Amino acid sequence: MLKKIFGSKVSEEEKIIDWIPLTDMHQLEEITASEKPVIIFKHSTRCGISTMVLKKFERNFTIDNNHLKMYFLDLIAYRSISNKIASDYGVRHESPQLLLVKKGKAIVHNSHSGIHTIALEDFL
Repeated sequence: MLKKIFGSKVSEEEKIIDWIPLTDMHQLEEITASEKPVIIFKHSTRCGISTMVLKKFERNFTIDNNHLKMYFLDLIAYRSISNKIASDYGVRHESPQLLLVKKGKAIVHNSHSGIHTIALEDFL
């Protein structure tokens, strides 16, 4: 319904990230074992603030995706995976939340507007 009211076109300036949907617990093992750095974006599909933060992140993302993997977690649908992320990587569950996992450890993470303060390039 909202798409009908506001439209669904993506502006030329708006970039789309080719997210890997995080939908299975076994993917966390792949993330931990990954040779490439991994970004996990935890998003609440019921939260307007989370949506605004996600869109701003996608618009401002400038890193070449070939050097890392990008996972997207719908934490409403997959709350158990979100809880496992918190446990495995020693972070408090928050939404929206971004984690950068490198060599099996969360080396930086933040939530809400703090996501935009992370200089990801410094950690890659």
